[in-house]
Amino acid sequence: MLDSRPDATADDLIRGAGLRVTATRVAVLEALRVHPHATADAVFDGIRGILPGTSKQSVYNALGDFADAGLARRIEPAGHAGTFELRVGDNHHHVVCTSCGRIDDVDCVVGSAPCLHVPEGSGYLIESAEVTFWGVCSDCRAKSEAEPLRGSR
Repeated sequence: MLDSRPDATADDLIRGAGLRVTATRVAVLEALRVHPHATADAVFDGIRGILPGTSKQSVYNALGDFADAGLARRIEPAGHAGTFELRVGDNHHHVVCTSCGRIDDVDCVVGSAPCLHVPEGSGYLIESAEVTFWGVCSDCRAKSEAEPLRGSR
């Protein structure tokens, strides 16, 4: 699931979030559909050929507007640039490769949202939980397993 309405047009999603439709917002949303977990810089790099007059600041503004409106989610794994995704509202988590930085989605690990429970009496009404798993992705593992073979010749 890339977003809660994968068949909806970018215009419809943007309007549905209460935002004005602009060329930059449409391009940013489409970039996030193709590349979830993209940084603002990566989104900018991806759309500047399509919209040559777009500034990096306008991309940052669009991403911030999307996050504020609940259309996108910003995640900030420790030591990594903030990334954005359109998968919102389902309380999923993330796994980050400690070698290459790749980020993938992980469905909720323990039952219904918010997946974690705060001890009774805390006074908090928990609305969501963020869990980040850290490990080495399959591509990096395969690469590291192949390296000793090349060095042994």
